[in-house]
Amino acid sequence: MDLRAATADDVESIRDVALASLTASYGHAVDEGVLAGAVENWYGAADVGDDIADPDTVCPVAVVDGGVVAFAESYVVDRRERVGEIDWLHVHPDHRDSGIGSALLERVEAELRERDVDSIEGKVLVDNEAGTAFYEREGYDRSGERVVDIGEESFEERLYRKRIGQTGSVREAIYETGDGDTVYVAYDESERGSDAPFYAAYADESHEDRYGYFCGNCESADVAIDTMDAVECLSCENRRKPSRWDAAY
Repeated sequence: MDLRAATADDVESIRDVALASLTASYGHAVDEGVLAGAVENWYGAADVGDDIADPDTVCPVAVVDGGVVAFAESYVVDRRERVGEIDWLHVHPDHRDSGIGSALLERVEAELRERDVDSIEGKVLVDNEAGTAFYEREGYDRSGERVVDIGEESFEERLYRKRIGQTGSVREAIYETGDGDTVYVAYDESERGSDAPFYAAYADESHEDRYGYFCGNCESADVAIDTMDAVECLSCENRRKPSRWDAAY
């Protein structure tokens, strides 16, 4: 088994691994058509190519007998601390339980440590028992749960976190919008954007009344969300793709 950075020649193999892995992990709970659609929404060929070419993305693959059998994708988000977010870590079902997932995660963690992150996070649907067990086995702590919608159904998603370094300095979290509203920005709740992260914004200091999103690129709360949960800042066109709801296995 060889670990290396993904290249443009790996795009179709990565898409194949993603579909096989998602089907193995969620075929019992999520309709096959929804899974295929999820791969197309999240990992269209052009999007995969762009991610691989992005120097800010950590995207290693595992190769066995000349073929890609696993891949991961992660990046750094600056919140109140620097967080390495794992978007995906998938191993083809024919190669699970062979140590490839652990080796791939170790590679990701090493690269994120070099970027001085304070912690690393991954998200897994609770229905993915192999994925949740994987993170717990690798020393990650449960740090929260939320409900996500997939197709017409709702599922519990679990967040895992591993502490790496020290928490950074606290950032200003209160902003005035152009309409005169006060929003409270939760820098510990972020989503990756094309130019900068989007942060959760609330109408109250206790973070109970959700306002929407706050753009980390231009510091605007003028952010739109479509029916596929894609996010776009109307001030600077910073964008986030439709939500991904799994980072393993």
